[in-house]
Amino acid sequence: MPRAGLTSLRVVQEAETLADEVGLPALTLVALAGRLGVRMPSLYKHIDGMDGLQRDIAVRARTELAGVLGRAAVGRAGTEALRAMAAAYRAWALEHPGRYAATVPAPDPDDAENVQASNAIVGIALDVLAGFGLSGADAIDATRAVRAALHGFVSLERAGGFGLPVDVNRSFDRLVSALATAIATWSNTTPEEER
Repeated sequence: MPRAGLTSLRVVQEAETLADEVGLPALTLVALAGRLGVRMPSLYKHIDGMDGLQRDIAVRARTELAGVLGRAAVGRAGTEALRAMAAAYRAWALEHPGRYAATVPAPDPDDAENVQASNAIVGIALDVLAGFGLSGADAIDATRAVRAALHGFVSLERAGGFGLPVDVNRSFDRLVSALATAIATWSNTTPEEER
């Protein structure tokens, strides 16, 4: 019989917290069971093993991140929307490093709920880029460029990779400004294979 008060949602929520504290790769079912005050086999009444748990964390993290990005960008357009979305992305990723790590790999294409959560994030980015007049392949290319730049910055920042004396916030602002400048002329550039 499952422990009173222990639900699948409660298990995943505690796993999210633990992942944020120790890192997603260091999350173990043994540690999670200890946090919840149960024996590890009891977890299997609520989750589908470690793979299922990480999938559940990813779905919830993607859904949460989409909400954060959407709230940041709403009512804004162009550079202002990009700045707001980028700042929200950075803040959320730094505050929730374990959950953020769960959002990085592309979801299994056969997992409709996970794909839908991922597509919500992409949809917000595409809406922001539409404010620059981008659509289709240009918007996908720009979305990938923005994601790569933000992920790289956040990953380096989280790992303590910025040791030079210039303010990191200043550097982040400059990065976002450079992205906005590049995106403003994005559709005027032609990828090599189209030349």
